[in-house]
Amino acid sequence: MGMVVVRDVHTFYVARILLGLAEAGFFPGIVLYLTYWIPAADRARTGALFMMAAPVAIIVGAPISNRLLALDGALGLRGWHWLFVMEGLPAVVLGVLALRALTDRPRDAEWLSAADREWLTRTMDEESARRAATGHTSLSRSLRSGRVWLICAVYFLNTVVTYGIFLWLPKMLTEAAGGRQSFGLSLMTALPFVAALVAMFLVGRHSDRTGERKYHVAACAMTAAVGLVLAVAFRGNLWLVVLSFTLSQVGQRSVQGVFWAIPPIFLGGTAAAACIGLINAIGNLGGWVGPSLMGMLRDATGTYSRGLLVLAAALVIETIIVSSLRLPARDPGVRRLA
Repeated sequence: MGMVVVRDVHTFYVARILLGLAEAGFFPGIVLYLTYWIPAADRARTGALFMMAAPVAIIVGAPISNRLLALDGALGLRGWHWLFVMEGLPAVVLGVLALRALTDRPRDAEWLSAADREWLTRTMDEESARRAATGHTSLSRSLRSGRVWLICAVYFLNTVVTYGIFLWLPKMLTEAAGGRQSFGLSLMTALPFVAALVAMFLVGRHSDRTGERKYHVAACAMTAAVGLVLAVAFRGNLWLVVLSFTLSQVGQRSVQGVFWAIPPIFLGGTAAAACIGLINAIGNLGGWVGPSLMGMLRDATGTYSRGLLVLAAALVIETIIVSSLRLPARDPGVRRLA
């Protein structure tokens, strides 16, 4: 909401830096918070439910933003002023509600029944003790672990592809449509994300039921890679391109809920907090690399095909890395609760 005070390029940079600092801890904080509340047997599905907010925001955000921008001049404010104020306000309200309604640990949640509170506290304490006995709770030991850095690489590659597609998808579909823009094309742009919503939940649920993690991530990454290759192969047919991107988004978005169920398998204590932040920080660098790479290859070749093939290759590498991780065949927490 503070973006409304921007007056020139200098205040813009200050506001964006402050916004980045404020946002930096949110996602890893939520991932860590879920490990305090959600047993391993439900973690992939719950993570997918939380991360479904991103495609939902994509689907509903564009029309809402257009409406807000149309308020240009109302009450003396520019359209983009309305955009930042109205879309920032819910975060402020929810932040206040979270402080009042949420507790750090289940044992402090008075809104749970005594039986539920006791069961959940005991379950999470047992999982924490098991990680302490078999995993990493020391930060220095965790940072020396090859698994931590391999997971950082997996998330970096996944983020490269996520943002490389997300920020360029409307332009790619417009090009596939011969440069025509219409309401129908906007609906087609939303189709991949609608399909991704369903897939995220189903994949997360299946991973929880089976207790298997890394091969779910690998299969989803390969599905996304196949979708990108098909998008290149069918680039002359708009509907086939949309269906190809739908397949890609189904795989790409479904990675995330299961992926974030992997670090808690072997990280606990302060190591979990720090390493989840590290994984997220390194992964977020992909948010700059992906779109920049797509733009450079588009300028160099005149098409998006080369960029899509490079992103597909990144997904193949991601598949190889995650498949090589030394993890239990089943999440120990899932096996115990199943």
